Amino acid sequence: MLYVEKWKALLIGLICVLGLVYTSPNLWKDNGVDVSSNIPAWLPHKTLSLGLDLQGGAHLLAEVDIEAGIKQRAAAFEDTVRSALRGSGIRRSSPERLGTAVRFRTLDPADAGRAADLIQEADRTAEVTVGENGSITVGFKAEDAAELRTKILSQVIEIIRIRIDELGTKEPIIQRQGDNRVVIQVPGYDDSAKLKNIIGTTAQLNFRLVDANADPSSFIPRPGFELLPAKDARSGQLPKYVVKTSPTVAGDLLVDSQPSFQDNRPVVSFRFNGEGARRFLDLTGKHIGQPLAIVLDNQVISAPTIQSAIGANGIITGQFSVAETQDLALLLRSGALPAPIQFLQESTVGPSLGRDSVEAGKLASVIAFVAVAAFMVFSYGLFGIFAALALVFNAGLILGILSALQATLTLPGIAGIVLTIGMAVDANVLIFERVREELASGQSVVSAIDGGYRRALSSIIDSQVTTLIAAVILFAMGSGPIRGFSVTLTIGIVTSLFTAIWVTRLMVVTWLRAGTRRKTLPI
Repeated sequence: MLYVEKWKALLIGLICVLGLVYTSPNLWKDNGVDVSSNIPAWLPHKTLSLGLDLQGGAHLLAEVDIEAGIKQRAAAFEDTVRSALRGSGIRRSSPERLGTAVRFRTLDPADAGRAADLIQEADRTAEVTVGENGSITVGFKAEDAAELRTKILSQVIEIIRIRIDELGTKEPIIQRQGDNRVVIQVPGYDDSAKLKNIIGTTAQLNFRLVDANADPSSFIPRPGFELLPAKDARSGQLPKYVVKTSPTVAGDLLVDSQPSFQDNRPVVSFRFNGEGARRFLDLTGKHIGQPLAIVLDNQVISAPTIQSAIGANGIITGQFSVAETQDLALLLRSGALPAPIQFLQESTVGPSLGRDSVEAGKLASVIAFVAVAAFMVFSYGLFGIFAALALVFNAGLILGILSALQATLTLPGIAGIVLTIGMAVDANVLIFERVREELASGQSVVSAIDGGYRRALSSIIDSQVTTLIAAVILFAMGSGPIRGFSVTLTIGIVTSLFTAIWVTRLMVVTWLRAGTRRKTLPI
């Protein structure tokens, strides 16, 4: 017998109401009302996040210099050679970089084999090759180099995402393109110059001792030291510093950095992890009174004199503005890029196109809804009205779920919603046609309705599940606009099944029980 339990009826009604409630902030926002100040605190405040094609924003295409990143990683082999051969008694030349490898020579060729064994023991992942006359090359294994390329690009994408999230923007699109490119879209953010500066700064920070006795103007390159300019130095107007080549303390040991003030001057405070605190305390304790260079991307941003031993916490001083300290703290918190990047394309999309697209999408949705509702009413009478009402709840559930999830709505996403509206009544058509067949075979009104819903269910699920599988595959294998389309299509399929089967069933049962025993159906 056709019957809907009371708890099911309450649950169906609650879901429909929640869908409309979560959708309502978007309607008020479109009317120019301040959502946050006009909605009670206990009600939802989230609205749809519009994509770049709807609200405008910044679009960048960046190329990652992966080879440079690998060379930077290869520099670690120098420390491996030094530490592995320290105390071994093996005399050698200074290691020199050779592309993505490091090469040196043992002064006694007979020591080459033992030196290679010591280095291999110190780093099992390295490929150590012994050449002629005691020459030894230390580099990456072929399979490790390929894996490292993929890892560097993934790290770049993750760090870019962290930096953009720190700016407070919603739903940026950051995705890989090819082997070494990254597409970056930030909806609602129109300061592309600042965005490029935040994203493009490598932010490799380290602390190096300064050779205070050396004259930078007459510096002659020598092992262990190099000449670095001050940040933003132009034509020698700002000083240069002779600093140690190898970082004494690396910036990757930082765990936090924040903009702050000291003596009414903007500074950046930082905090090391346990290992970094130990190294920094040892460094500053042994070199009190000596200058310490704070190096960011091979430029000295500050070179204060060490006044006392410093442990886990310290500050970076310099000629900073408040905005510069905020940007520097953000860069240090997000970590250094493992490879430099170069911007190939830059564009700022205005919101006017987005407003036109939104309005066109609204109009298309309204036309689709009216056309589908008119067809259902014309074809199935009162039951068509039930289907049209279910369509309203379906649209509310789709927009409500998108708002609650803070999913990004793009133009293809709007296309998915419009397509869902057109497909939403498919299940009702199957049910209503089945009901007609049951009535034609001589079944009673109640039996015909009950049989129509039961016997059409398997066909409905089969047809919708196949579409759902296609939508999931689009989401898993697609990117950008394709994903936006698949998200709204997937949500639409689920809500369509709910409204077409359960919501219309509840309406029909309520209509049947509201009147006297019905012998005919207006269908």
